[in-house]
Amino acid sequence: MRKKILEHCLSLFFVSCTLIGAFLFLQGKKSALEERRIAAIRGFLDVPSFDYADPFHRALLKDVMNVFFQGRRDKNEALARAVIEHKENEFIGRLYQTRVSQSLTKAKAAELLWMYAKFLLVYLLVLLLTLYGVQTLAVFRFIRKKDALRPAFIDLPAGSRALRILKSAAAFLLSLVLFSPAYVTAYSIRTDFNTDTLFFMVLLAVVSNGLLVNYANKFYAFLVSESRKGYVETALAKNLSGLYSLNAPGGVALADVLRPFKRFPGHVLDPVFSNARFQYFSTLKEQASFLITGLIIIEMALNIHGYLNYEMLRQLLYKNYSIVIVIILCIFYTVKLTEITADFMIHREAKRYGN
Repeated sequence: MRKKILEHCLSLFFVSCTLIGAFLFLQGKKSALEERRIAAIRGFLDVPSFDYADPFHRALLKDVMNVFFQGRRDKNEALARAVIEHKENEFIGRLYQTRVSQSLTKAKAAELLWMYAKFLLVYLLVLLLTLYGVQTLAVFRFIRKKDALRPAFIDLPAGSRALRILKSAAAFLLSLVLFSPAYVTAYSIRTDFNTDTLFFMVLLAVVSNGLLVNYANKFYAFLVSESRKGYVETALAKNLSGLYSLNAPGGVALADVLRPFKRFPGHVLDPVFSNARFQYFSTLKEQASFLITGLIIIEMALNIHGYLNYEMLRQLLYKNYSIVIVIILCIFYTVKLTEITADFMIHREAKRYGN
């Protein structure tokens, strides 16, 4: 575990130094380019009592250049044009920068901290709900595959062709929603729901982008793999139940499947589930990265104001790189904290198994 912690600390240090170094390099490069650009016209930028917006003063500037620098009319014309363009851009830039230029002040840092708190809240809610959904869907599927008898609320009358078609259509539509990108799902219902709410953000992140189904399939694969190992036969020999009918005597209780912290006392599914969950801990790191990517896409694609990732896009467009780097570091630290937590859970569970 110490080696893992050292690796995480080194990666945190390396990425932090790289981003801060890139920021300082870009700022220095921008200043150098600006200095070279205005070096040739610096002497004409601060002429007293000169109005660069006045056509007469512009013509006068060209005439003065032709008098003092004779024999280079074309160069004087280009130089005068560069001076006028610089002054126009400077004026427009001041108007523009009053609205978009921001630095990392205490007020801005407090605003970013509030956005980051909302981002963490959404992230944790979606991660927990997804983890619960993944385990529940995988266990349901595993029980159905193990048990030839289907629950009554899923079965349809054998002769009801219309109901079977309706069931297939509903499953197809549900699959479209679960596998669709978040922004496609959001735009399809944007006229009916307020997509700027925290509830909608969480719901959209859970049910879209294929997150729930893909990782439910992974957890199901772990369950199937564990169910084929030798300790299952040993558990059955020790009189643990191997019946997979829901709510049947000796079977699996529906309440145990639906509970957040799943336990199946007296059933062989209990060790199978525990071992599958232990294997799934390492997948949490991949799932967290995928989830954060989905949240970034949702906020940016839907232009959800007041949230961290949309703020990053806005500040990137305005070239306020100091704020962008702070936001990127916050997101990176969230990913690393999730990875450290997952490694700690794996280490603790491995020690418990070892003992």
